[in-house]
Amino acid sequence: MIKEIEIVCPPGQQEDEGELTKIAATSLNISPQKISAVKTVKRSIDARGRKVVYRMQVQVFVDEVYVPKTFTVNYPDVKSAKPVIIIGAGPAGLFAALQCIEMGLKPIIVERGKDVKQRRRDLANINKQGLVNPESNYCFGEGGAGTYSDGKLYTRSTKRGDVNAVLKTFVAHGATEDILVDARPHIGTNKLPQIITSIKDSILNAGGEVLFDAKVTGLIVEFGKIKGITLANGDKLIADAVILATGHSARDIFEMLHHQNILIEAKPFALGVRIEHPQEIIDQAQYHCELRGPDLPPSYYNLVEQVDNRGVFSFCMCPGGIIAPCATEAEEIVVNGWSPSKRNNPFANSGTVVQINSEDVKGDLSDPLRMLRFQQQIEKLAFKAGGGNMVAPGQRMIDFVENRLSIDLPENSYLPGTRSVELKEILPGWINERLRKALPAFGKKMKGYYTNEAILVGVESRTSSPVKVPRDKETFQHPQVAGLFPCGEGAGYAGGIISAAIDGINCAIAASKI
Repeated sequence: MIKEIEIVCPPGQQEDEGELTKIAATSLNISPQKISAVKTVKRSIDARGRKVVYRMQVQVFVDEVYVPKTFTVNYPDVKSAKPVIIIGAGPAGLFAALQCIEMGLKPIIVERGKDVKQRRRDLANINKQGLVNPESNYCFGEGGAGTYSDGKLYTRSTKRGDVNAVLKTFVAHGATEDILVDARPHIGTNKLPQIITSIKDSILNAGGEVLFDAKVTGLIVEFGKIKGITLANGDKLIADAVILATGHSARDIFEMLHHQNILIEAKPFALGVRIEHPQEIIDQAQYHCELRGPDLPPSYYNLVEQVDNRGVFSFCMCPGGIIAPCATEAEEIVVNGWSPSKRNNPFANSGTVVQINSEDVKGDLSDPLRMLRFQQQIEKLAFKAGGGNMVAPGQRMIDFVENRLSIDLPENSYLPGTRSVELKEILPGWINERLRKALPAFGKKMKGYYTNEAILVGVESRTSSPVKVPRDKETFQHPQVAGLFPCGEGAGYAGGIISAAIDGINCAIAASKI
């Protein structure tokens, strides 16, 4: 028989099947010899008490042989099938393509950027020389922003689709099975490129197409129906269904839609800074110890505070991580964070942002690009303050709160370099003041957080899309253009790898009905 129980174990035993067998046997009051295997279903760290423990939901195989599960993919040949065009090779686009194949449709992915291998050179140019390729960077290219966004797979979007099916697809393409059981699953930026390439290979092997360096310049629409797309090189691709999965930074696509009189809407987003601490400060606060042992992973945090009727919150927390330059155009500074699979860098960083509503931004309320323009304006101010070459403006935490220019800046992970600046010269007043009030409050919630050893790096501005591309709730189609399926983060319907993947799957299912 198979019994599912909850057990508790100290760090270091969470993957030791011998120790787990002893604990399970004691819990079930049976002999350990009767247990053939103990397999973890869910696993999380509980640091609420004086001693940190792992809480685990496990399946115990009692007097029954355990047969290991295998994760493989076997897609049908769709080379000659009906085509579906997918704009963007991020998580939404890739999973839309896999779903199309499962339903007997031929996906044609059109990606403006380069494949993973060639993309690395452009990332090196950003970090070392401050040169931004507007078509190939941390946001554009094979895998989209997801390839270099750390591979955090935690999501609250459990009602939109089958999260476990998405995780199993990642495992089938090279991710470890740990992501199926950990409460906060994570792949790591160093491993994601190979997994993304493996997914692309599955698409190609099934007869799908993936076109790189293929920038979309227009939609072909006739009598209110999509007929295809035009590319920068003059080529046209024809299909009755187009899934628009461009990601949140494809500003030229939003401009193109607006120019073609295809309805888009201004959308609220969040803006702030990326805050980095020495990882040991976070570990000490969360694990209640002077030194984190080798059996515990670097700790994370999640902080939120209401300040003047507006939420200030941490976002995309990266234990053992790195702050990265994520601009998509010259003369702008955008920062994001990521971690390798081992999370073994000496710093921890997190976006810390304030929600921006439409009424906060001056301008014509009917302009669907007004929030995008505002976002762009802040990023250009940050570039000017940094002095060029992707150098980012920075300020020590307490100096920021006390309105004081930092004499120097702490060592940090941002490779292009940081420059001491008063961030209030970049951030809008209502954001600056809410951050100033929130940071000491965060320090009261988490011991050691409020410190001048922490650096604020500006600006964290790509938390979500500043534009929404509307769609029907039932058909997923644009209200003006039949056969056009706005999808993922760029269209305003996802926030992270898993939710984007699920939205891609849902849009592909809807597209199959055309």
